[in-house]
Order: sequence, then structure tokens, then C-alpha cells
Amino acid sequence: MLELCTLASGSSGNCLLVSDGATHILVDAGISCRRITTALKNLGIDPKELAAVLVTHEHTDHISGLATMTKQLAVPVYASKGTGRQMCYRIPFLEDVLHTFTPGDCFSLGGVDIETFPTPHDAAESNGYALSAGGKKAAVVTDLGHVTQAVSDGIRGAELLVAEANHDVEWLQSGPYPYFLKSRILGDHGHLSNEAGADLVWQAVEGGARTVVLAHLSQENNTPQRAYDVVCATLERRGASVGRDVALDVAPRAETGKRYRI
Repeated sequence: MLELCTLASGSSGNCLLVSDGATHILVDAGISCRRITTALKNLGIDPKELAAVLVTHEHTDHISGLATMTKQLAVPVYASKGTGRQMCYRIPFLEDVLHTFTPGDCFSLGGVDIETFPTPHDAAESNGYALSAGGKKAAVVTDLGHVTQAVSDGIRGAELLVAEANHDVEWLQSGPYPYFLKSRILGDHGHLSNEAGADLVWQAVEGGARTVVLAHLSQENNTPQRAYDVVCATLERRGASVGRDVALDVAPRAETGKRYRI
């Protein structure tokens, strides 16, 4: 059994919980330590029982709560070597709790097996995670400019997928962002559009995913309804019935989301 719950998802902060009931793991800590610990307590989890924080990359919206968490809770932190090096420049004494790996490595925490895979993003060495327990697999993949073979391999077999649907391309292009920022987001190491996210979701559904959570939506260049509609239309057009073959949701930006169990 695996349970997953987003605590926050979006350009202002990202954090989610994965648990097999005994081992509790955070993926990213991009909101305040107070918000994280409050959310965990509301979910019935003692923050002191956290097994680890798995960090995808060093951008602020993924690590802003990490310094306080490591200071107050001494929670172990796992990150790629490149990400770990960048975080150590910013967070005092992080090396005391830091465990590094090369994307593609696998390891276990308690009863949860963890696969890592590289993602194409404008960070030092970003990666996604697939977590498995009791024969069930969930994959978390956001912050990528395009879908690589490594990403496709990483999500293969996941019954639950958290996938990026960051922006509507036309809204972004016609919006107020400066040219360099638009280029960054639209580039091969930026973020997935709704359409690109829909293609990724379809890959997962073809491979057996039955629950999909859309994540990391832009507040300025997307809406939850727009992301849902685009992905839903893609799945329906390709033969997957949303609500019957696959459950599709959008992670809330600033509050705890649903608890998904597989």
C-alpha cells in the first residue's frame, strides 16, 4: 500500500508526502517548515517520524523550508550530487544530514523502494522519483522542459502519477512575462505545457496508471480547469475514459490536497 498527498503545488512552493503507513517521506520542501509540520499533524503524522526529504532540484520553490526542517528535525535529505552541492552553498550544516546519489540510482527507506531518474530542467542535476511498496508504484515528475526516454522509463508501471501541467502556451506567449522568461519556460529545460503534460499522462495511462494528479501549475499562465480540460480531452480522444479508466485531479496550489491510496 502507498498513500500520496500533496501539501502544496505550484510556482510558489512544492511539497508532497508519500507513505506506506510506516515510512513517511516528503518529496521536496518548498514551503515553510511551519506549514509542512502543521499539514503533517493534520494528516496524523508526527513530523519527527519523517524518514527523509527527497529533493528534486535546488530551486527555491522546492527547498525553501529545508533549512529550518533540517535544523529543527534533523531529517535526512536525499538529493543528486549536483543538487546537493548547490544546496550546501545555501543551507548551513546541510552536509550533516545529506545523502547524495547519481540520477538512475535506486535505494530503500524502510519499506519503500525508491528509483531516481534524470529530468531535463535548468538546474544543477534535477531528477524525478518513483516510489514503490507492496507491489504498488507512484511516480513524481515535474519541472522538465521535455519528456526524455529516462522520464518515460521512470514512470513505467506507476499506478499513480504526479505530472506537470505548467502552462497554456498561448497564454504564456501573450502574457506579461519578459521575453527571456518566456523563452526559459518554453525551452527544452523549462516546464511542460498542458499539451506536453497530457502526452506524458497518456504514456502513463497506457502503462497502467489509474490515478493522475496534475501539478506545478503556473498561477499566471494556467488555471486548474484549463489544465484539466486539456489533459482530459487528450485522454478521451485517445480512448481512455476519465472517471472510468483513470481518475484525473489537479493538485491545489496552497493547501493540502486529497489523500490517494494505491
